[in-house]
Amino acid sequence: MPELAAIAFRRQAKGRMLEIAEVDIDRETGVVPDTRGKPGRRQVSVLSLPSWRDACAELGADLPWTFRRANLLVDGLRFSAADVGRILRIGEVELELTVETDPCPRMDAQHAGLTAALTPDWRGGVCGRVRRAGRVRIGDAVGFAD
Repeated sequence: MPELAAIAFRRQAKGRMLEIAEVDIDRETGVVPDTRGKPGRRQVSVLSLPSWRDACAELGADLPWTFRRANLLVDGLRFSAADVGRILRIGEVELELTVETDPCPRMDAQHAGLTAALTPDWRGGVCGRVRRAGRVRIGDAVGFAD
């Protein structure tokens, strides 16, 4: 069964990603301590662990998932264009998936070639808008509402 594998946030723009075991997610700020949180379609970013592993395998490197700078890491799911508009449940939280998280050139600052490795097959993850707020914890069940 798919589950939440990890959680991270940043205290300042371009700051280091900090991992935590649980976090509140609300409709105003997304991941509550994250500096980037605000209402909108890119409120919370979600990365697929299998897709991250594919990118790392392509690079021949075992990189920390936080290099992607996403808020949530889920295991057991992959994302695609067909998922835009769907509701992703993570524990008690519901996110409406709105857009692919396009890898930016900052990825190459983390590791040479990472931008290109994240580009195919939605490997860079998805962004979503919070539809139902709540607290999420590592190990929470993850799945689509429909």
